[in-house]
Amino acid sequence: MDDQGASRRTRPYGVSPNGHQLPPETRLGPVRLQVADLQRSLDYYGRLLGPEVLEEDGGHAKLLAGGGTEPLVELHERPGAAPVPRGGRLGLFHFAILLPGRRHLGWFAEHLTRIDEPFAASDHRVSEALYLWDPDGLGVEVYADRPRSSWKRQGRQLIMATDPLDLGAVIRAGGEGSWAGVPEGTRIGHLHLHVGDLERAERFYHQGLGLDKVVWSYPGALFLSAGGYHHHLAVNTWARGAPPPEENEARLLEWELRLPSPGAVEAVRVSLEEAGHSVEREGDGVRVADPWGTYLRVRCDGPVDPESRGR
Repeated sequence: MDDQGASRRTRPYGVSPNGHQLPPETRLGPVRLQVADLQRSLDYYGRLLGPEVLEEDGGHAKLLAGGGTEPLVELHERPGAAPVPRGGRLGLFHFAILLPGRRHLGWFAEHLTRIDEPFAASDHRVSEALYLWDPDGLGVEVYADRPRSSWKRQGRQLIMATDPLDLGAVIRAGGEGSWAGVPEGTRIGHLHLHVGDLERAERFYHQGLGLDKVVWSYPGALFLSAGGYHHHLAVNTWARGAPPPEENEARLLEWELRLPSPGAVEAVRVSLEEAGHSVEREGDGVRVADPWGTYLRVRCDGPVDPESRGR
């Protein structure tokens, strides 16, 4: 039996695609956002997260986690871009920044209360999360995972929920520390998208791209991942009937998956093309749009430390 076959048979939860399956080392790269006013966005994210600006040049900036060299978020200015409308748009629901641990989430929660920044909060059982909206109405999640050993399953599904968060307990977990900017080891943990149809989304992201299904009974949503993570991608139909964003609106321009080898990237290209999707080759990777025009770039990452999988 090959390694992929062993992975399919021994993982205690999730449903693998019938054909191509993404490798367990899969992780997310930076998200690229279109914003109306670059300086306004930099002021917001600087106040909120304290990231270093890796590069700022002519309406473009990259925001970097402390001690890192890879951007978390890339901001592209389109002056006067309209904010996300009240009814939402297909495409981005939120992007999610994964902190290294619960104490960091406690520091961040205390920081938000101190600067009087509005936020929502949820306990998802596999993780604890805080939710915010940037000046253009783009959704941001900042979260910390619970230990994988504590995740529970029902049959082949992980158990996830949207329960009230014990915010006081999270803040107490921070101890004597305090928020001093995005800590080293922070990364984009997952992405959550509005889509028009869950069956089409499953065909594209599960059978075409090769993500495993992890949770599929959550109302109006589907959660997918590689390597047994709770989710690298969620899709939902909660904005059913909404159109994709217009060119002149704030929106997600592109998100990115990083794979461990050129062969893994090529396998994605073949699988998506066999499923009837148009795939562009670009440098060390490929680029493809989902059925609602949301662009995904898949690139080679090189070897990944197994301890960092899904983080």
